[in-house]
Amino acid sequence: MNIKLGFGSIPKPQFVFVSKEHDHCWYMLSDDAKQIPIYDRALTGVITEIEIKKTVETSQGKSEKTDLHILGDKPYIIRSGSESYFSKGLLLSLDALSYEQLLRPLTIGVSPGDKAIVFCTIYHPVTYRSVGVSWDGHKEIDWQALGKRVSLKINGDKTTNSETIEMPANTNTSEVRAEFIAKTDTYLSQLNWTPKQGREYLQQKYGKRSRYHLSETELLDFLDYLKGQLTLSY
Repeated sequence: MNIKLGFGSIPKPQFVFVSKEHDHCWYMLSDDAKQIPIYDRALTGVITEIEIKKTVETSQGKSEKTDLHILGDKPYIIRSGSESYFSKGLLLSLDALSYEQLLRPLTIGVSPGDKAIVFCTIYHPVTYRSVGVSWDGHKEIDWQALGKRVSLKINGDKTTNSETIEMPANTNTSEVRAEFIAKTDTYLSQLNWTPKQGREYLQQKYGKRSRYHLSETELLDFLDYLKGQLTLSY
């Protein structure tokens, strides 16, 4: 990204708000708080952070939002209601992507649904393929656990909201790590890997003999690898 010297606008992220309107699905706000429609249906950039269930003050009072930070031609923050179809579709798509895929540019697309619904679809900007997600059983999904998993994958162990800061150090991280390790147990069992095979792979790949010694990034990478091996075996 080129840096423009001299006078210019204040370098701060541009908020993008998700809302179904007559001819657009998201908008920005001007300095005098007037809505500026965005008619383009997609934003491409590199995801740098996600804030889930962030409490913000709105004209209707306090509300929980999901903020997706994405670096395009400049920094953007896509803000949507935490319980909206957009936010839930976003989490499902991000969960389906590997850690390596999240390091590359992605395209966030919006499309109108019934009534006030806006759907989110993530695309690979090179192949134009969308990230396939399933809404089957979405009412039974543990959205809080899914949010923690996605947050850890994108943010690492950074804290992203006041609720996390007030909790004892590493509480959420420990819970999510335990969940990830339990998931690797399931995958290893389905792949019929022996403990020796697991130790040898960890030693060769990460220089460590136990999953408990892996960093959050390494644990996510190992989980994605096992998931990929499981897919290939079918």
